[in-house]
Amino acid sequence: MATLEAPPRRKKEVLESAVLRFAGDSGDGMQITGSQFTNTTALFGNDLATFPDFPAEIRAPAGTLPGVSGFQVHFGAKDVFAPGDAVDVLVAMNPAALKTNVGDLKRGGILIVNVDNFKEVDLKKAQVAVSPLEDHSLAGYRLFPVELTKLTRLALRDLGLDAKSMDRCKNFFALGMCYWLYNRSMDPTYRWLEDKFSKKPVLAEANKLALKAGYAYCDATEAFQVSYEVPPAKLAPGVYRNLSGNTALALGFVAASQKAGIPLFQGSYPITPASDILHELSMYKEFGVMTFQAEDEIAAMTSAIGAAYGGALAITTTSGPGMALKMEAIGLAIAVELPIVICDIQRGGPSTGLPTKTEQADLLQALFGRNSEAPVPVLAAATPGDCFWIASRPAGSRSSTWFP
Repeated sequence: MATLEAPPRRKKEVLESAVLRFAGDSGDGMQITGSQFTNTTALFGNDLATFPDFPAEIRAPAGTLPGVSGFQVHFGAKDVFAPGDAVDVLVAMNPAALKTNVGDLKRGGILIVNVDNFKEVDLKKAQVAVSPLEDHSLAGYRLFPVELTKLTRLALRDLGLDAKSMDRCKNFFALGMCYWLYNRSMDPTYRWLEDKFSKKPVLAEANKLALKAGYAYCDATEAFQVSYEVPPAKLAPGVYRNLSGNTALALGFVAASQKAGIPLFQGSYPITPASDILHELSMYKEFGVMTFQAEDEIAAMTSAIGAAYGGALAITTTSGPGMALKMEAIGLAIAVELPIVICDIQRGGPSTGLPTKTEQADLLQALFGRNSEAPVPVLAAATPGDCFWIASRPAGSRSSTWFP
């Protein structure tokens, strides 16, 4: 008589933190995928930091190295202060995404690739002679080749969608796999999809089915023998919200204006990645906020000087190239002793720099880039929350670094 035994339970490992990166073409929805994983992880109670990575080129050809877009999230059961360096799990949607990101994956890390996009034409676009799935160059990683496009189409075959619409859902198949891998709930993403596609319910259903299919794929196959759990962090009780440093700065300036009883004026020239502050403050006219989109960086700085002379709480926002152009007018503001707040939303590289890559490359310019005897206090924000406190009460900021 045969005895049936239940299949052994898969092993679950508890981790203190993890770093996950989604990488693919600009049209693969990596920013949405990463944002949804971030929101779900935040609701779970983990502390986290993210790093969205946009291509600098405008409409780079699909599948090429310049067109790769990525989103990285570092989450943990402890305080997280940076988006992380080495990656534990990399999801690569094509050869270009793999080529540009695999160097950051830890040895022995998990690598999920969409094998449907590793055809000869895809390899040629990524300037790859031999498929890395066949030349043993990925032997140091735990490779999981998955037919993401094919499996997504199978999951959605009964919805009556065309192939292009179905293929746009493959990012949610990958997201479902990552939800399974880290024991995340799909409910927050379900709610987001229902709200996002409330007028197109078939698209909401398609993405939900793709998400379920990715989760079920991991549950039904023998691909993953281990899943991971990152327990909630010990965060102070309270109401939390998801916001960027730019949004926090804008809210902090509005709060400062209201507390001081002084109207807020922003004079700025649009420049990535500082433009978000101008967009945000333009929505607070009911609080007496005035925003002025200047024709250039010099006009932006001098308009702030004029506003300060008129008694307003004057600010201007820019990035590294704009800081260089503002320097002469900054010297004027110092000479006439007018109080102005200058926000340098830093980005990488000299001169025009890399508009979609943020880093601390402008810090030395902010510290030492002025002419002659022109001292200026510099506050370096550490977190988005710190951005709010720096903007609303600079001298009382609790965690920022003060450079006299």
